[in-house]
Amino acid sequence: MKINAQLTDEAVLREVGERLTAARVALNLTQAHVAEEAGISKRTLERLEAGAVSSQFPSILRVCRVLGLLDRLDLFLPEQKPGPMEQLKRQGKPRQRASGKREDAGKAKPWTWGED
Repeated sequence: MKINAQLTDEAVLREVGERLTAARVALNLTQAHVAEEAGISKRTLERLEAGAVSSQFPSILRVCRVLGLLDRLDLFLPEQKPGPMEQLKRQGKPRQRASGKREDAGKAKPWTWGED
């Protein structure tokens, strides 16, 4: 199953759990071994693999580290880089803040022929 925005949080967690299980099984590792290496309880790993909503993200990171999947998080959440024009505007300085949505962006004045 492809993870996309149409899936519920529970469905995404289930899919992540299934993928963790598949990675562990492919490496021929037991739940007990992975849990011990990750420094979490076996029950926590069972919950992660089941897609339990109460899973903690640090536990997922530890399991990914043991399974050799931590470097793939770059694909999960890629680094945001400014485009060439943005780099020129900022002259190499990183952006400090987000401006948020503007109030009047959706309330544009109707176009006229200049008969003001």
